[in-house]
Amino acid sequence: MYAKTKLFLISALIFLSACAPEEKLEEVNYRLKWLYNVSTVGDLYADACGYFTRHGLKVNVKPGGPERDALKELELGHAQFGVASADQVLRAVAKGAPIVVLAQLFQVNPLHWIYRPDQTVFSGGEDLKGKRIGVTFGGNDEAILRALLARYSISENQVTLFSVRYDYVPFYERRVDFWPLYLNAQAVIIGEKLEKAGESYAFLSPDRLGVRFVANSVVTTREMIEKHPETVKRFRTALLEGWRDALDFGNQEQAIQVLLEADRETPEPVVRRQLAVTRDLMLLPAGGGFGKIDAAAWRETEKILRAQGLIEEPVDVESLLFTYK
Repeated sequence: MYAKTKLFLISALIFLSACAPEEKLEEVNYRLKWLYNVSTVGDLYADACGYFTRHGLKVNVKPGGPERDALKELELGHAQFGVASADQVLRAVAKGAPIVVLAQLFQVNPLHWIYRPDQTVFSGGEDLKGKRIGVTFGGNDEAILRALLARYSISENQVTLFSVRYDYVPFYERRVDFWPLYLNAQAVIIGEKLEKAGESYAFLSPDRLGVRFVANSVVTTREMIEKHPETVKRFRTALLEGWRDALDFGNQEQAIQVLLEADRETPEPVVRRQLAVTRDLMLLPAGGGFGKIDAAAWRETEKILRAQGLIEEPVDVESLLFTYK
């Protein structure tokens, strides 16, 4: 009887041990800037491939959108981490928001303008004069365009600004010389259509013309850094590792499958081309690390916003750019 009781107890302990939960993961919310697409491939990869888990975190990677403002959710405590463009961050900080930048996703802003070289002669910023240029009024492409015009001493009455909607017909019909789009998203689709029609195209890069305007970055709050520094460190480390590996050629097939699982609307051939462009926009030259914060570009972005009256008072850029020593 004793032997049977001992055997039962041992079996029960083994069963309970096997059914015991794994070490509890710390749960945090991470709100992206937009819907799942190629610009979120590293975020999705870090989650799907266990990078967060290995660092003791359960990260709810949530899509963004017009009604899902990451900065607002950070301030309300609904999210601990988020993604926002530099102009969003600077405007919020100018109003007192306690936002801190942990990493910069794009080293080159993906916002470009597409044009047809056979129709539009363009060799430099001066050639914008007299052109019909598409612009999303109120969007960051308007801020970038106005900075370009100012840089090359072109007044607004020396160009024609065409209000952009979601319809690309005015560009297809050659009624507009330059049309704004994202190089790693719509540009791949529009370029393919032009190629099939036998038309040539090129892109105006603000960065190459001397206007550096920072795009998406990973952000958190000062409270998170002060009260939960280890959580912030583990999240940042896991995220950057995931992004680095997602953009590695050796992991391309796995990264594509992770993205296709989340984004069911974009065809695989398009995703493949988008990923190649995204890699070029995000990685530093000569194999540099991922996520480096370009302080000079942030200062220039702040200067552009201030010059255009989009923020009233100067923002101390260095104070919101967080780096680990």
